[in-house]
Amino acid sequence: MPRRGFTVKKAWDNPREHTMPAVVRVPAEVRLGPVAVQPATVLAPMAGVTDTVFRRFIRHASLFTRDQESGIRDQDSAMTAVEKTVTNQQSGCGLLMTEFTSADGLSRMRESKRRRYLTFYDDEHPIAAQLFGSNPETLAEAARIVEDTGFDTVDLNLGCPAKRVVGCNGGSGLLRDLPRIGEIFRAVRKAVTIPFTVKFRLGWNDAQIVCVELAKIAEAEGLNAVALHARTREQAYTGQARWEWIAAVKQAVTIPVIGNGDIRTPEDAAAMVAQTGCDAVMIGRAAPANPWIFRQIAQYTATGAYEQPTVQDRYAMIRAYFQMLLDEQEACKDLPRDARIGETAGKMKQFASWFTHGVPGGAKLRASIYHAKTGAGVLEQVDAFFAVQLAGGAETADAETVEPLDFSNAAMACD
Repeated sequence: MPRRGFTVKKAWDNPREHTMPAVVRVPAEVRLGPVAVQPATVLAPMAGVTDTVFRRFIRHASLFTRDQESGIRDQDSAMTAVEKTVTNQQSGCGLLMTEFTSADGLSRMRESKRRRYLTFYDDEHPIAAQLFGSNPETLAEAARIVEDTGFDTVDLNLGCPAKRVVGCNGGSGLLRDLPRIGEIFRAVRKAVTIPFTVKFRLGWNDAQIVCVELAKIAEAEGLNAVALHARTREQAYTGQARWEWIAAVKQAVTIPVIGNGDIRTPEDAAAMVAQTGCDAVMIGRAAPANPWIFRQIAQYTATGAYEQPTVQDRYAMIRAYFQMLLDEQEACKDLPRDARIGETAGKMKQFASWFTHGVPGGAKLRASIYHAKTGAGVLEQVDAFFAVQLAGGAETADAETVEPLDFSNAAMACD
């Protein structure tokens, strides 16, 4: 049974280790109607995480310092093949998704406030907006807003297990009402011309597994793809994701199937494709801890090998993301109050516990960040810490013994 309050735990339970399949790779492309996703990897929507800054960071900042500092090292370099093979030359993330947004709220809120939820930049294409709700007409109206705003695709969330979402019959709460889901599919499909996709779970619990039937309904109603997080609502984020159900959905429909659940490494991503035949992989809670995962998947797909980040890489990554937060705060300071982002120190502290995982002496850095009062103060602590680290010649990222990541403060994730 779920725990009281249904707290969302993001740590993995006894994660399975996968070896890289001998032949199978993550596909180079999947098409959602006219939208090409290259490579076939998707950043999952995560409330409290995948805001504008984090999405841009994943798309543009998750580089290796060796490439930045010395360029292509030789003709046999893994980077050479990656740059020639994948379309997204930087992160390897083929499709970004927004944090999921309430259709009810979106239809009621002022235009200025919508900017906080539906803002994106030209360099984020292709990008999808994810909605949740239970009223077909309201979801159709919200989908029209998404299309008019310029998003490439719209996605319906039928996966969130959080009590406050399920209590409004949103997210995975709708898995108990397939006829209503069919009504929503028809209303949204009629309302928009852009690709329409859905993300869902196996079912409410083990006694109510509906994923195959739901996927067939989606295909019949004209959706362009389905994404399956291979756990039930009752499981939340515990136990193992049951990839065999992704395979069952893939066998049941002809539209693209995106697999989600327990992808922590490039090996996991390729193993999911090998075991299920899915057309693309979606990565959620692994991305904040290892923002290079998309790049690593692209490297392996192109070359059969991938690189691990050094301490210098981690410093460049942390500093780049924190600076982007500060720049975004400065850029929106003259906007209406409900369209601004607040002081960034809190978000920096949230991400610091993930970004510094594996950094030698990372516990000391996390403590100093926690005591900083402002975003600029956090950045000063990061610079001071890594100045000492790099002066001491720290080159490996495994010198600190760390506990498994727990994302319980990250609201609701979708992986």
